[in-house]
Amino acid sequence: MGRLRSDLWCMAFVRRHNDLGNMCVLARRGDPIAGQVFIEIDHLDGTRSLFTPAPMLRAGDGVGLVFQRRFSHVDPLKVRDRINQETEFDPDLWVISLDMRGDDPGIDIVEPR
Repeated sequence: MGRLRSDLWCMAFVRRHNDLGNMCVLARRGDPIAGQVFIEIDHLDGTRSLFTPAPMLRAGDGVGLVFQRRFSHVDPLKVRDRINQETEFDPDLWVISLDMRGDDPGIDIVEPR
């Protein structure tokens, strides 16, 4: 089974978080089929976290996306600079912006070894 399209995954993620009461929007649309997905979390305390695709990994069902925590509770400019750097390299990138106080966006996360 192939991976779920990026546009469908992003739309489902945004809808799920909005239904949970978290403000969630698509900040940038990328390639609808295979664009990489970045998730930027505003913790509503002046800090942000950034989740990026984990290298060469997929969830066990082969459909979901797996992420790594790139930054945790850092200055918003650091996250914004990283996203800008990535979009220059990959213009097909998706960026989801999520406002939530917690640390669990409900995604599969691979912790660095």
